[in-house]
Amino acid sequence: MSLFGEGLALGHYLALGAVLFCISVAGIFLNRKNVIVLLMSIELMLLAVNINFIAFSRHFADATGQVFVFFILTVAAAEAAIGLAILVTLFRNRRTINVADIDTLKG
Repeated sequence: MSLFGEGLALGHYLALGAVLFCISVAGIFLNRKNVIVLLMSIELMLLAVNINFIAFSRHFADATGQVFVFFILTVAAAEAAIGLAILVTLFRNRRTINVADIDTLKG
């Protein structure tokens, strides 16, 4: 039994990746107040790209795309851990995670 099924073509997975990517871009542009939602949108963007990598890897019967996905997921996990650690530190110091209220890095 194939992971991708017999009835779904490459275009279906690319369309799913495009929809997820558009949702994540909309999440970034529509919500600029909450840092957690911004991080979640970035993670969703990376997952949309991973779906495309895996779809092309399966379509062309080449494992290179799956290896890229492995490295992207590793980097995304590290980015999420560091991002959340920075958020916890900012919340402890500023008592807010609102992007508009965090102006520490302004010169």
